[in-house]
Amino acid sequence: MCGIFGYLNYLVKRDRRFIADILINGLHRLEYRGYDSSGIAFDGDYIGNNDHDDSTSKAKRGCIVVRQKGKVEELELAVKTLQKVDWDAEFTVHVGIAHTRWATHGEPSAVNSHPQRSDEENQFVCVHNGIITNYKDIKQYLMNKGYKFESETDTEVVVKLVKYLYDKYKRENISFQKLIEMACSQLEGAFALLFKSTHYPGELCATRRGSPMVIGVKCADQLASNHIPVMFSKDTLNHHNSKDSRNDPHMSETAATNLRGVFSPPLIISDQTSSDLSVTGNDRSIEYYFASDASAIIEHTNQVIFMEDDDLAVVNNGALTIHRTQHGEVASQSAIREIHELKIELQQIMKGNYKYFMQKEIYEQPESVVNTMRGRINFNTRKVVLGGIKDYIGEIRRCRRLILIACGTSYHSAVATRQLLEELSELPVMVELASDFLDRNTPVFRDDVCIFISQSGETADTILALRYCKTRGALIVGFTNTVGSSISRESHCGVHLNAGPEIGVASTKAYTSQFLALVLFGLVLSEDSISKEPRRRAIMEGLQQLPDLIKKVLNCDKKIREYAEALYKETSLLVMGRGFNFATCLEGALKVKELTYMHSEGILAGELKHGPLAMVDDTMPIVMIVMDDPVKTKCMNAYSQVRARGGQPMLICNEDDEELIKLSPKYIPIPRTVDCLQGILCVVPMQLLSFHIAVLRGYDVDCPRNLAKSVTVA
Repeated sequence: MCGIFGYLNYLVKRDRRFIADILINGLHRLEYRGYDSSGIAFDGDYIGNNDHDDSTSKAKRGCIVVRQKGKVEELELAVKTLQKVDWDAEFTVHVGIAHTRWATHGEPSAVNSHPQRSDEENQFVCVHNGIITNYKDIKQYLMNKGYKFESETDTEVVVKLVKYLYDKYKRENISFQKLIEMACSQLEGAFALLFKSTHYPGELCATRRGSPMVIGVKCADQLASNHIPVMFSKDTLNHHNSKDSRNDPHMSETAATNLRGVFSPPLIISDQTSSDLSVTGNDRSIEYYFASDASAIIEHTNQVIFMEDDDLAVVNNGALTIHRTQHGEVASQSAIREIHELKIELQQIMKGNYKYFMQKEIYEQPESVVNTMRGRINFNTRKVVLGGIKDYIGEIRRCRRLILIACGTSYHSAVATRQLLEELSELPVMVELASDFLDRNTPVFRDDVCIFISQSGETADTILALRYCKTRGALIVGFTNTVGSSISRESHCGVHLNAGPEIGVASTKAYTSQFLALVLFGLVLSEDSISKEPRRRAIMEGLQQLPDLIKKVLNCDKKIREYAEALYKETSLLVMGRGFNFATCLEGALKVKELTYMHSEGILAGELKHGPLAMVDDTMPIVMIVMDDPVKTKCMNAYSQVRARGGQPMLICNEDDEELIKLSPKYIPIPRTVDCLQGILCVVPMQLLSFHIAVLRGYDVDCPRNLAKSVTVA
């Protein structure tokens, strides 16, 4: 939920102002992940005012920490107004870390912001994305040792634990790597962490478990390799050399595990020179960028490494190494991390001529649906190929049932396509909210196919559900928009959405691409059925016309804004429909809630008489989606019931449905397409309506209160 950014330059001369600007710009790119407070940490002057050449000396510099409540622009102002800081000071080696927060422990405030510090001298500082579930036990242990806490965060516990371990083992000249390994062995929960220390100048440690972390690499000369080996160390829970940890039983009781104090030499890599990422040639200058998301790195480099759970990345003397503690057989763990080339372009994460990212992303949908279909559907031969799952199609067709598991908007895309998947596959299709699925300990069998849908691929509940199903032997299929994400790596097979980066917190183009990808999935499953050929042909014809039809809906923007002007002072909005468009009602109501903070409810029109009709009167704003499809007659019955109670619903209907247009002066015309694709067109007016209401209310459309883009905590 939070955004982490780190920058390390080695033998690259950068002044302090440049470094601060890089850190703050990185936070601007990650602000969609959290925006209630932020902070940065960078090098200060030498402690004791000694005159040293920082390129050759390991002398200690102080650490400057700046934290601020509010959005990143507030932090930027606070940094600019710092007193007694030499912004022109140059560094050939420097480590800086930064963080933008979505509060989980403690209210938004400067003291609860990250980086969190170990003490008043900032000997160790840390930024964190995730939740430490056992922080209370560790905190109590440290308080008993005399440590005092200034914040309410779980992150302060981590950095103070590192300081405690450093004080305990510093006489043994403990390395930064082993220090962080020892600390992280005590932690439970989900986290991505970056560490910086005055005791280890020019070094940076990064680790992750359940929260994303990507490393960008930029250098003048060619890298020595296109991958980096992983160095494995012994799990020393019962190792002879960990006597110090066994002599501290209270820590064992409170943190529920022993310290892993001394590690054996690497088991896989014996030659240190071949186990790091460094530069060939005479110019050894290199820069590293650490971030929660590749969107913060792409403007600097397109060469990235995706860290995996329990990886510990260490940069020392300009060389990057990745370490893991050996648990069981090393052979079962990947021994390398590939360097990937990012395919996204910088302009994709810029607003361009739009005022808001969400507005841009709504208007990108004609292109994003084309990108989702590109290379997968041949309209001439009526052939659909999903390369990521083609080797598993036979197994999927033979399965007992399809289980679609997701959260939020991704869940709505599953609801939207359930009926079509049932029709085309002739398999039972279950749609589950990931959190509820886990709460019920739902039975899952080896011949089930479990489909996990997530824009970011890092949604915590969805990942936990994936692992639950995987341990039960089910086939795991991932639908994500993020290459290298946890879901894409942990799935047996999957489909990449290709919707492009989505920065606005409220999902728009990712929803329509998820919807579309699941339709393509249904077409693949039914390609061997002769009886379904007419239906498949009709759907493909609709898909071919879809980009132009979305453009036609977007042309109604001015009319939708006029309706928004009549609604923005209201306190509630009901959205009603049924059939293929029930999911549109749910997603439309969610967009209204997310952006406008107005109560809104998506109602299945068939359930109107079973309670919701009590809310209808002549003052209740209502949107009804009535398409010319098999459930139109039933929707018209619901419309009549609403009108009989004084309701004046605004209709979303087909542009050529003269019968409906005559009934209501308030309507939004939608081009006609095949019934199962109508939901893609109908959701666009709801996206625009919620957008305009939020703008009229003066709210920040891209950063709704209390929300963040990537939900990486359960």
